[in-house]
Amino acid sequence: MFELLCVTNRGLCRGDFLEQMERLAAAHPAGIILREKDLPPLEYRKLAQSVMAVCARHGVPCILHSFVEVARDLGRASVHLPLPVLRSLSEAERAAFPILGASCHNVADAVEAEALGCNYITAGHVFDTACKAGTPGRGLDFLREVCASVLIPVYAIGGIGPENVAQVRQAGATGACVMSGAMTCADPETYFTTMKERANEI
Repeated sequence: MFELLCVTNRGLCRGDFLEQMERLAAAHPAGIILREKDLPPLEYRKLAQSVMAVCARHGVPCILHSFVEVARDLGRASVHLPLPVLRSLSEAERAAFPILGASCHNVADAVEAEALGCNYITAGHVFDTACKAGTPGRGLDFLREVCASVLIPVYAIGGIGPENVAQVRQAGATGACVMSGAMTCADPETYFTTMKERANEI
């Protein structure tokens, strides 16, 4: 089944961030990745505790991002890391997280992440997106190559919406990450339903 992961960016929220988290979690995506890399560790920890509580109420996995020590201190089973951070961890440190993901930007990244014990990766950015203004998307051929290079699930990220999500599925991705759409939609349940329906149109 094609899955949707929400990736947070509180700067995109039009209202209260935690209220949007509540709406998103209530719509039951496959998971919410709390990606707020600009925060100091203590502020990230505080926000993580609030978002974890929201996700727990709705039975949605909350995946912390970048802050390894915060994830460890909070007893999280899952963390998503930039590849340089993943490389810096020992085998024992990586093994401490039963669910380990990494952000990958080419085939070599994907192969390395799998070898380092990742259970899944994100691959992007696939399409042009305002979040990466001035940097063209890597395209569907890139996504196909990454998906073919590893055995673990690949989640496409970058500029994915109802108009192109079917192409992402056809390229071999297990699912898609959504940021702007998730952060700004007023009705996440309808948004997710539309995305999944469109993913299966081709």
